[in-house]
Amino acid sequence: MSSLMKARVVAVDVGSVRSSFAWAGLDLPGRRPVGEGGRNPEGSAVAVLDALGSGVPVALGFEAPLMVPVSPVGLDGWMTLGRARQGETVDGHSRPWSAGAGSGALATGLVQMAWLLERIGSGIPTLRCTTRPELWLAGDADLFVWEAFVSGTGKPVPAGITQHAADAAAAADTFADRLEQDSLGASDVVCTPASSFNLAAAAAAYAGLAIASNELRDQVQVYRTRPALL
Repeated sequence: MSSLMKARVVAVDVGSVRSSFAWAGLDLPGRRPVGEGGRNPEGSAVAVLDALGSGVPVALGFEAPLMVPVSPVGLDGWMTLGRARQGETVDGHSRPWSAGAGSGALATGLVQMAWLLERIGSGIPTLRCTTRPELWLAGDADLFVWEAFVSGTGKPVPAGITQHAADAAAAADTFADRLEQDSLGASDVVCTPASSFNLAAAAAAYAGLAIASNELRDQVQVYRTRPALL
């Protein structure tokens, strides 16, 4: 059962590598922290490589839009370009990926994701990557890339750590919840009725990882953190 699956989850809170980048990791089952997390991309790459080198599959999440909706090509199709993805509403307000914070995180995250995937791939040239949870769960891929959605009431209150570190830890914990619930296939955000441009698959291809070309139009699984219990 997936709840007993041995795996490592590494969640990245994208941001300035000088001041606001953070990552956190958990070894599953049991949710044992991977060290104390870290504040640079190299540390997150090493955390992924260490697990993969031991034969342990890894789920790597980024708190940034990893897919964007592309409207159907046709009469007036262009009029819906840039609209929010279904499920992007936060606390009753629409916060589309194309607005200020989302577009900034997308640009920053895309560069950091491409670097990180290439760094990982340079250590394991034959690495099999996917954005499809069913392939990863079946053992047909070693690395599963997913999107973390940490916002609104789901944003954690940091205790003795930075907000960025807290966000990364919350994202990793949310993934562990979804794995235990056997609900990795249920995304909280989707691109419908538009087509999905899968930036994670594009970055994986750029990095030279083994990923199916048809994943470029696949949805990326998005897991939203839940409100903290007070």
